[in-house]
This record gives sequence, C-alpha cells and structure tokens, in this order.
Amino acid sequence: MINEILLWLNEHVYVKNTLIIIGIILLAYFVLIITKKIILSVVNKIIKRTKTKYDDILLNKKFLNRLAYIAPLLVFHSFFHLVPSVEHTFKNIIEAIIAVLVIVSISSLFTSFNEIWEKEERHKDRPIKGYLQIVSIIVFIVGGIVTVGILTNQDPLTLLTGIGALTAIILFVFRDTILSFIASIQITSYDMVRIGDWIEVPSLNIDGDIMDIALHTIKVRNFDKTVSIFPTHKLVEVSFKNWRGMQEMGGRRIKRPIYIDLSSVKFCNDEMLNKFEKFDLISEYVKSKRHEIEKYNLEKSVTTEELINGRRLTNIGTFREYIKAYLRSREDIHKGLTFLVRQLAPGPNGIPIEIYVFTSTTDWIPYEEIQADIFDHFFAVVSMFELGIYQNPTGKDFNKISDLSGN
Repeated sequence: MINEILLWLNEHVYVKNTLIIIGIILLAYFVLIITKKIILSVVNKIIKRTKTKYDDILLNKKFLNRLAYIAPLLVFHSFFHLVPSVEHTFKNIIEAIIAVLVIVSISSLFTSFNEIWEKEERHKDRPIKGYLQIVSIIVFIVGGIVTVGILTNQDPLTLLTGIGALTAIILFVFRDTILSFIASIQITSYDMVRIGDWIEVPSLNIDGDIMDIALHTIKVRNFDKTVSIFPTHKLVEVSFKNWRGMQEMGGRRIKRPIYIDLSSVKFCNDEMLNKFEKFDLISEYVKSKRHEIEKYNLEKSVTTEELINGRRLTNIGTFREYIKAYLRSREDIHKGLTFLVRQLAPGPNGIPIEIYVFTSTTDWIPYEEIQADIFDHFFAVVSMFELGIYQNPTGKDFNKISDLSGN
C-alpha cells in the first residue's frame, strides 16, 4: 500500500511537492512556537530575575522576536532541497530575509546601547546617538548590498567594489548626513551643547531647552511650549547662545535701568539730609558723608550760603547709594558675582541709573518675581529722594496743559 502511494506521488510530482512544502511549513511553524513560547519565555524569565536593568534594555522583546523568526527560516533553508523545482528561488529569498532580520537586529542593538548610555548620569551630557546612527546607516547600506547580491546571485564584494563609481552620487544623496556627522563630532568634542541646555538661536527663532540631539536633527522645546526641529549642522553654521554657563554659575543677571528725570536732580539741603538720615539702609552713610563734607568745606574755608559752593551730596547720588544698600540687604541677590549700580550717559529719556546684579537663583519664575519686587520698591521710593521717573508725555498730560491754557 505504501509502495503504491509512493509510486503514485512520484508520478504526480506537483502533488508530492505540495505535500512536502506543507510539511516544511508545519515544521517551521512548530519550531517558531517552540522558539517563542519556550526558549524566549525562559530567556525573559532569566532577564527579569537579574539585578541589572541593562539586560532588560539590551535583550528587549523586539530584538528577541526578530531573532526568533530566524529559526523557522533556517528550517525552510535546510529542507527546501527536497523540492528541487523551487529550491533555488526560495533559498535565495530565505537567505535575503535572514540577512534583513540580522541587519534590523543589529540596528535594534544600537538603539538599546544608546538607551543604556543615556541612563548613565556621567554620560548624560555626552550623547552618542549621532554616532550610532551613522554606524547604523553604514550597516544598512552594506546589508542592503549583501541582500541584493543574494537575490541576484552576485558576489557582494563585486557589488561593493562597484560603489566606488557611485561615490559622487552617494556624497550628493547623503550630503546632509555627512555634514551632520561632522557637526556631531564638533558638538561633542567642544562640548557646545548638551541635552537639557537652554539655547537661543535668533536666526532660527529658537529659544528653549534641548530635548534630543540626533545625527540629523536637534529637537528644542521652546518656552512657548512649541517644539523646533532643525538640522544638526546648522548649530555650527549659525550664531547661538548657550545659557548653561549662567546655570552653572548659580546666578542670573538683572540688567535694567531706571530713567531719572533730569529736571528733578539737585543738591541736598539740610532738611533733605535730615530726612535721609532716618532711612535705616543709608543712615550711617549719610552721617558719614555729612561729616566728611563739612570737614572738607571747613578746611577749605568754603562759603556754604550758596549750594553751588564746596562739596555737597546730590539726591541722585544718595538714591544710587540707597539702591546699593537695598540690594545688599536682599538674600536673593548673589554677592559673589558682579554687583554694580552705575550711572550711564544722559539721553532723550533722562539719566539712566543701571542696575547690574545677579540673582541667587536661575529659575525663570523666581527670577522674574525677584526682579519685579526690586523695581516695584525703587519706583515707590524714588519720590522720597525728590526725584522723578522720566516718562514721555501722555494724552492726559496734554489735556492738563490744554486746561491750564484755557484758564
């Protein structure tokens, strides 16, 4: 009976080949089930029991699943010689699929290695994502050539040699990749930017924190919550500002002037000085300066009936000293960095008294609160020094002039 069946199958080759192919498919499916349900399950349990998390990242589910599909493909590759009519065609296709799986598995390893690298605190400011991406591209190119060679029955080395003639085309196609790769080397070598840095690129309208540095692109979260993505090589081509230095120093600069009305500047008389002596922050200063000036004028026999004679304090100079004393009294002003209150050249908007100091915090919201509190105070007390803040005339001012002229 069996001999008759075998004889019949030999006479009907298509039926025989079909049955063999079905048998190979069933065997391959059985191997896949064993690989995924048993072998991978055991491997996953071992990985989960280990103390380190690096094997969880390196041998992730996607990577292991890709490797699992290689086993049934090897079954096809081993048994398709039983079907000579399709062996050659299917063998090449299977070898090409295995090559593709190996390539994507290597790419997955690169991704996992980058994730492990970024989890290390000491590597956080030294991203290697760009380098791994360029290696991954090379792997894909070489793998693609090998795959084409398998499908066309050509020696991959011969195809690789032929690429030399396509160098110019490759340089043109991968121009941005090459530029970005060189830029990535410069960025890393000179420590130009890191993930988390606050950068400002005026020419690209970018102002925010770096989220990601990849081979081709840099991703920035702007302070208006939008996301800007620009080519990596642009960072070495255009001017940009990195605020990391400010954050590392632990102080953020306040640089803002108060414009004093020139017509309100005057010498201090005794009445004004007596009032200033009651201001706690500058009481000792005023007393000391009064004594110093009186001694000087006495030694020089200066006639003090006229304010212009001899040395005298001015309300603007005393106000400047008050500003310094007030800022020194605040704990949120950094005393170890530049501390300067200066008078700039007068202009159309009056006399600028510029405050140039640093806060003891670099956080944006507290910084703005500190700055606002400081200037709120100065605007409130400036009139106590009989000074006026310069302000361009408004419609209300013109109405007052019109009312006065009408009377």
